[in-house]
Amino acid sequence: MSLLVVGLSHRSAPVSVLDRASLSLDAQTKLLQDAVAAEPATEAAVLATCNRIELYADVDKFHAGVAELSTLLAQHSGVGLEELTPHLYVHYEDRAVHHMFSVACGLDSMVVGEGQILGQIKDSLARAQGLHTAGRLMNDLFQQSLRVGKRAHSETGIDRAGQSLVTFGLEQLALGTPVAAWARGKKALIIGAGSMSSLAAATLARAGVSEIVIANRTADRAERLVTLLTEQYGQRPTEGDGTEVLARAVPMGSVPSELTRADVVVSCTGATGLVLTAGAIAAGVEGRVGAQPETARGEVPGTVRGEVPEARTASLPPVGTGTDEDCPLDLTSVPPGFSVMGEAAVAGMDAATLEQHATWAAGSAVDRRRGGRRGADAEGTDPELIGALAATAASAGRIPERRRPEPVAEPPRPEPVLHLLDLAMPRDIDAAAHRLAGVRLVDIETLAEASADAPMAADVDQVRRIVSDEVAAFGAAQRAAHITPTVVALRTMAADVVAGEIARLEGRLPGLDDKHRAEITQTVRRVVDKLLHAPTVRVKQLAAEPGGAGYADALRTLFDLDPETVASVSRAEESNEKNAKNATIANIAENRGPA
Repeated sequence: MSLLVVGLSHRSAPVSVLDRASLSLDAQTKLLQDAVAAEPATEAAVLATCNRIELYADVDKFHAGVAELSTLLAQHSGVGLEELTPHLYVHYEDRAVHHMFSVACGLDSMVVGEGQILGQIKDSLARAQGLHTAGRLMNDLFQQSLRVGKRAHSETGIDRAGQSLVTFGLEQLALGTPVAAWARGKKALIIGAGSMSSLAAATLARAGVSEIVIANRTADRAERLVTLLTEQYGQRPTEGDGTEVLARAVPMGSVPSELTRADVVVSCTGATGLVLTAGAIAAGVEGRVGAQPETARGEVPGTVRGEVPEARTASLPPVGTGTDEDCPLDLTSVPPGFSVMGEAAVAGMDAATLEQHATWAAGSAVDRRRGGRRGADAEGTDPELIGALAATAASAGRIPERRRPEPVAEPPRPEPVLHLLDLAMPRDIDAAAHRLAGVRLVDIETLAEASADAPMAADVDQVRRIVSDEVAAFGAAQRAAHITPTVVALRTMAADVVAGEIARLEGRLPGLDDKHRAEITQTVRRVVDKLLHAPTVRVKQLAAEPGGAGYADALRTLFDLDPETVASVSRAEESNEKNAKNATIANIAENRGPA
């Protein structure tokens, strides 16, 4: 069996695809159940965050595993396989382990070095264990990933290379101003009460906001978060004015009215549709400032910034049927102010030539770099061009004028009165809010663009070395563990041979006393142990090296070991591990006492 991961993330897919492919908790459960029910996989786990969806599995066939896992991802995400396939990445065996450890260390995160991924990995493992889809490989991989991630954060300064997605998003809202200074005194609305929303609430509380309102579909979770915030931050006065951070919970139906009071809104829910539409946001801004910002800026009321109102156009004169030199236009009906390009079409001449004549007619020098032709006289004139100009003036009735388009001044965008941070996938906040005046929206797509240019810390290289070392150690341990059942089966067979020979000796020497029988038995066992010690130790060392998986097969072949005996040893080890784990859980529950 081998580790395989198939997934997509912000590095391989646009946010629009990630948005549509996101998995709810129910979808993750069904995906795991279908994955282990499929033929190539025996165990599986799903890692689904706001910017990645990955399916890990232990498979016995690479190509069949890739095909099956890709199909399952497409089915449960609702995105067609043909559309999803170009954005999928596949990692196998050691490369899959390397990818998982990099993710755990924050090297593959949108914000490099953020530590929130460790909690998400822990939740994914717990979900797979609860559904009984995680076996030895998934448990070993995810638990070791947690240890590697913690080691990276404790032994290096990777935390300095980045921060949580919440902090990064708030920094983008603040536009270079320190978050603590920007948020101080503001009123915050948090939509959702999960881990990301809780982190956002705690971050804003530490920054000194004057009020935090929690809106959640489940009232109990909102009240619990309010209690935690009150216990930790509610009694701490902010610097300067002595006010206190006040947290309260409201139902989701109160969100529209809270929008008229909030300065900062952070949304991260598991909803499959929009939580805040552009219309609701516009109404909240209007209710807050008392008038539509668009109208104040001279825009058409009721339109979103960037939309073009119905064009006001003047009708052009009808096309004439004059026959002057077969021209299709009635030149006498051409109104004054006809454009240079239009007159060029009438005269059958290009606009650059006409501009040359306009310059000459005004008495200025001709620009030779733009339109001057070789052979012109020293005065900058050309008889042929003068003749053409005369013909144009005779047919059009006037000399063409040189015109330049008037510059269009874009009115400055007003300072935002409502700051929105959307950390959900799929998105909670309508993307059309980007175009609303008085609103600043930062979402996953905005964060992806901003993080692409973020500087990398020097500690990242050290973390990469840690990941490489841990991948090698994990692979060696897995390969060594793979051969252990074969070694145990070999020693079991040797013990059976010794027991048979001792029994045979007792039949031949029935008068042998206990002392001599024990000495002979111990001697035979020592001989067998010494003969097996060197090859078994060496085969474990060889099996731990890359490509050492074949040594187990060689050992079974050389000593003619029964494959069923080896399999029974493996099953016994797994049963012992499961019993030990259950005993540990029972001891923890007993020590904690009743909830």
